[in-house]
Amino acid sequence: MRGLVIAAGLADRVELDSAGTGSWHVGESPDPRTCAAAERRGYDLSELRARQFRTPDFDRFDLIIAMDRANLATLERLRGRAATPPIRLMRSFDPTAPDGAEVPDPYSGDAEDFDDVVDICERACRGLLAHVRTVV
Repeated sequence: MRGLVIAAGLADRVELDSAGTGSWHVGESPDPRTCAAAERRGYDLSELRARQFRTPDFDRFDLIIAMDRANLATLERLRGRAATPPIRLMRSFDPTAPDGAEVPDPYSGDAEDFDDVVDICERACRGLLAHVRTVV
């Protein structure tokens, strides 16, 4: 997504961040298989470190994106009764994905499963960029 935002000339207007809903990987690098799949597509994830989503993030961002329904439910619980910011599933930005589609967790799979997740995320990110262009 960062590459798309930069290529679209929106880097000075769009802030991106990533966080998990759990704390078990805080401070760690992405899974080596994720890094390898990303590298095969020209993405360098070596500088990324996991952090946990915090309640102040709701005030910091205009849109929160969850990869799956379990994380969506956790984020909605954390947000409470507040109506903003919206929380959406990542694949809701992919016009080819069925309603409610999740980004699958490739952790128990093989290299092909990690490549498939990169494909899914690239499609969703293109749709997300189209959405961002309508609001910035």
